[in-house]
Amino acid sequence: MKKGFDFLFPALLGLALLGLWEWIVAARQIPVYVLPAPSAIAAAFADNFTSLMLSLLATLQVTVIAFIAALTAGVAMAILFSQSRLAERTLYPYAVILQVTPVVAIAPLILIWVGFDRVETALVLIAALVAFFPILSNTTLGLKSADFNLLELMRLYGASRWQILWRLQLPTAIPYLLGALKIAGGLALIGAVVAEFVAGSGTATGLAWRIIEAGNRLQIATMFAALMLLAVLGVTIFAALSALEYFLLRHWHESVLKPGR
Repeated sequence: MKKGFDFLFPALLGLALLGLWEWIVAARQIPVYVLPAPSAIAAAFADNFTSLMLSLLATLQVTVIAFIAALTAGVAMAILFSQSRLAERTLYPYAVILQVTPVVAIAPLILIWVGFDRVETALVLIAALVAFFPILSNTTLGLKSADFNLLELMRLYGASRWQILWRLQLPTAIPYLLGALKIAGGLALIGAVVAEFVAGSGTATGLAWRIIEAGNRLQIATMFAALMLLAVLGVTIFAALSALEYFLLRHWHESVLKPGR
């Protein structure tokens, strides 16, 4: 029953806010080009359903590919850092520099270097760069958090470096990695949207370009519909990664186990 109420109250709050929004727009007669009512946004979504869904799929494709690329590169580099202190000291500062550099500043350069004839590749690269650092930093921390006594015990019994990595360090790092994935999933979507904004000029086909296009044409209800889809996509990504975290940790990790189990 408690879980049911956990979902009920946010839903009721959302409906109340939508109703208040609809009433304020009608009562104050706010022009649709300033703030469309939820009913106008729903109508614009229905009228542009096919094109919005195609744009959603384009943004989702870039996000997923960028997320997988960031996951692969982040885990691989974290493993390298856990095995080589020299590599960590040499490369980690550059990863930090990449993280703190605003993606909006380097996105135009990436588009120029990759070429406007390969926009999709540039979009994936930009989004992957945004999602890369949380995976790298959290996985590196997890690999270093293996129990020192178990580490020494495995060394005492003659375990190789790769046996220690596979049987001790990687299992220890899994909760850290899963936590990073929930952050990186949203960042990959943000990176994809920023990349589409920077690409502009109709070369991108995702939701960000639909927002720009609708704004330029003063189709504000359509712009809100695209924003709504972006929000739903972000929440869906987070929910999917949270479900994955629960599925992988539900039998053994303290963050998921209920008291008394």
